[in-house]
Amino acid sequence: MYLVTLVVCCCSGDSGFDGTVMSGINAMKQYQSYFGLTGQGASTGIVFGIYTIIPASYLPDKFGRRFSMFSASLVSIIGAVLTANATSRNMFLIGRWLTGMCVGSGCAATSAKSYLAEMTPPDTRGAYLGFLNSFYSIGQMAASGMMVSTGKFNSDNAWRLPLYIQVVLAAVNVIFIYYCPESPRLPRWLYSVGKQEEARRILAKYHSRTGELNSPLVDLEMEEIAEKIEIEGQEKRWWDFRPLFRTKADRYRAYMVILIGTFGQLSGNVMITYFLPILLQNAGITSQERQLTLNFVNSVTSYIGGKFGSFTVDRFGRRKNLLFATLAATCILAIVTGLLSEEGSAARSNAGITFIFLFMVVFFFGWTPMLALYPAEVLSYQARAKGLAFLNICTQAATTINTFGFPVALEKLVYLILVCWDSFECVIIYFFVVETKGLTLEEITEVFEQPNPRRYSETLQHTKKMQRSESATV
Repeated sequence: MYLVTLVVCCCSGDSGFDGTVMSGINAMKQYQSYFGLTGQGASTGIVFGIYTIIPASYLPDKFGRRFSMFSASLVSIIGAVLTANATSRNMFLIGRWLTGMCVGSGCAATSAKSYLAEMTPPDTRGAYLGFLNSFYSIGQMAASGMMVSTGKFNSDNAWRLPLYIQVVLAAVNVIFIYYCPESPRLPRWLYSVGKQEEARRILAKYHSRTGELNSPLVDLEMEEIAEKIEIEGQEKRWWDFRPLFRTKADRYRAYMVILIGTFGQLSGNVMITYFLPILLQNAGITSQERQLTLNFVNSVTSYIGGKFGSFTVDRFGRRKNLLFATLAATCILAIVTGLLSEEGSAARSNAGITFIFLFMVVFFFGWTPMLALYPAEVLSYQARAKGLAFLNICTQAATTINTFGFPVALEKLVYLILVCWDSFECVIIYFFVVETKGLTLEEITEVFEQPNPRRYSETLQHTKKMQRSESATV
């Protein structure tokens, strides 16, 4: 299972590499002079944001999780090769579009989340999916660490070489993904797309001791699958997201997906990931080598925060980790506002940068595991791939604000706006986020069918805790 997870995590690592490699080369004078950019302004926003336009939802449900990861990673490789060999801005933009669009790394990430959510048991699901999303930082560290060295090159290879290396993680996924088993929910998916006999053969092979296609157990499971799909339905139109909003329970799930998708991008983290070198320059750190080095340091410290969050989310719970991290991040941003809102001494600037790094550690602790884990948990099986594709739409919409708005506003950045927004996030998380720690996917479905899912989830968690205590005493 660990090797399977490693292969799947390459999808997340590729996404981390993609965002950070653009942050690094955006600070390189070699790149800026080649394409006539400055690192700020609307043109830079287009280069960052071109991939945030097209959503993905079709491949995971139509052809399965593995095929979706394979094809998306393959498209990412093509995009990376195009950007690395770009001789014009248009060629570079096409490569960026292929690399980051939802048929590229976005679709791969959607399938990876669905795959691990369906493969892992409930008591360790948080750790596995947290590890998936924290692997984002592995990609970050690889990209930022490499650019510390390549940034010293006096040629175009300074920015071309990191773009070539982006191929590696996607290639690992392409080569090994078909050595991994298909999701254990495969029979249900096969039935939902009209391949009932194939679903029956798989059930007979793995569930029946005799391997009989018409054994009583196989017949019973086929009936249960048919009943479940008839109740939940299987929406064939990949572009139609109305099934996510049909019932009250569906809408609550969708609201949780929207919350994770938007709050996970607008809390200030994407601004720092993409534009840290520019923020450092605005704080008085003008050396390109030092900017790239600090960008690498930020990747390492963020990864540490993400890993710690991954291994505590099953202990402390989703809701507690989110609330703590967002409260702490709000306080840190308030301090940054006081330190960097106007020009000051070098010591004041250094203190502000230190708190920005601390903000990223706290954010990665609370939010990085949840970005992969929570949406995959709260969505029902039939809506999971489509719901995660809808998550991509929310993420892309929020990221568009970051990529097109922040480059224009960097010279007059107002941290106070982020403080107010993060305070709003704290209120919403406290009153609405449902705790799913230790619950099976079926129990999570039960929670969202209650009149007050948040309150019921807390009651259910308390009941489970009492049952565990009684079992331990016995």
